[in-house]
Amino acid sequence: MSEAEREEAGGSPLVSTGTAGEEKQLEAALRPKSLEHFVGQPTVRNQLSLVLESSRMRDTAADHVLLSGPPGLGKTTLAMIIAAEMAAPLRISSGPAIQHAGDLAAILSSLTEGEVLFIDEIHRMSRPAEEMLYMAMEDFRVDIIVGKGAGATSIPLELPGFTLVGATTRAGLLPGPLRDRFGFTAHLEYYSAEDLERVLRRSAGMLDVDVTDDGFSEIASRSRGTPRIANRLLRRVRDWALVKRVDQVDHQAASEALETYEVDARGLDRLDRAVLQALCTAFRGGPVGLSTLAVIVGEETETVETVAEPYLVREGFLARTSRGRMATDAAWRHLGLTPPAEPAAEQQLPLADSES
Repeated sequence: MSEAEREEAGGSPLVSTGTAGEEKQLEAALRPKSLEHFVGQPTVRNQLSLVLESSRMRDTAADHVLLSGPPGLGKTTLAMIIAAEMAAPLRISSGPAIQHAGDLAAILSSLTEGEVLFIDEIHRMSRPAEEMLYMAMEDFRVDIIVGKGAGATSIPLELPGFTLVGATTRAGLLPGPLRDRFGFTAHLEYYSAEDLERVLRRSAGMLDVDVTDDGFSEIASRSRGTPRIANRLLRRVRDWALVKRVDQVDHQAASEALETYEVDARGLDRLDRAVLQALCTAFRGGPVGLSTLAVIVGEETETVETVAEPYLVREGFLARTSRGRMATDAAWRHLGLTPPAEPAAEQQLPLADSES
C-alpha cells in the first residue's frame, strides 16, 4: 500500500474510540491544513509559499512539484496543502497503481482545470507511463494510440492546466527527463527534537491529552525525527494513560508507556534491537549478508533493508560495508555487551549475499 493510500482519510474527530476507521479519521484530523500550520521544514515551506503565491497572483496552475525524502515527513500532507492553498481539487494515485500508459491516460483525461494530481512513490511508475507523463507535464497533452499494428493511429488529446505533485523516497531512481520537468523540487529532512515537540503539542491539544514539557521531550526523543512516528507514539501513550488512569503524562509516565510498546530511549523498536542482537551475538558484530541477517531475525529482506536499516545506519549503530553489515561499537554499548577482542572481519562468515 502506498504512502498516500495509508494516509488518505476523511472527517475530523478529535478523539478516537479505537476502530480502524476512526483511527484513520484521527490521523487526518491531526494533519495540518495550511502552510502556516505546517511545522518544521522552514526552507521548503518558505520556498513553496513563494511558488504558490506567485501562481495565485498570475491566476495559473502552480508549477509541478517534486517532494523527496524518507517516509513520514509530510509529503502527502504538503500535497494536500498545495491543493488547499490553490483552492483546487486533489486527485491521489500512486506509482505502483500506474503500470500502463492507458492507466495514466485515464487519470489525465479526467482532470479539471487547475486540479492537483498527487502521485505517491512516483519512482515506481512503469516506463511507458513515465514517457507519456513527459508530454503531459510539458505540453499539457497526450497522444492516445488507437488500434494495433499498421492500422494504429495517434490521436492527440489536449489536457487542462494541472499541477503534478510527485512524492518519492528514492529520488535517485527517477529518470533525468522526468526530474527536469518539475518546476520546484524539495527534499524533506528529518525533524529536530524541538520541531517534533511542536508537532506533539498541537496533536496533544486535539487528542485532549495532558502532557508535561518533559513528557513531550521524552516522546520526541524516541520518535526517530519523524512526525508520523511522533503522532503514533503519542496515541499509544494516550492509550496507556487512559487504561492506567494517569491524568498527566510526565517524563516517567511517557517512558513507562513507550517501554511497554518496546520503544527504547533511542527510538529503537523490537526489530531494530533484533537486528543488532543477531549481529552482535550470532556473528560477533559481522560482517554478514543482508539476507542471512533477515533469516536470523525472521523478517523479509526488504523489511530489514527499508524499515530497520536506515535508522540504525543514521544513528551509528550499523555500518554497511562491501563485505556485509557490521555492528558498530555504539551498537554493542547500547545492548550492554562487550565487543570481541579480535575484529569480527577475521572470521569466516557467510558472505554470498553480503553485497545485497
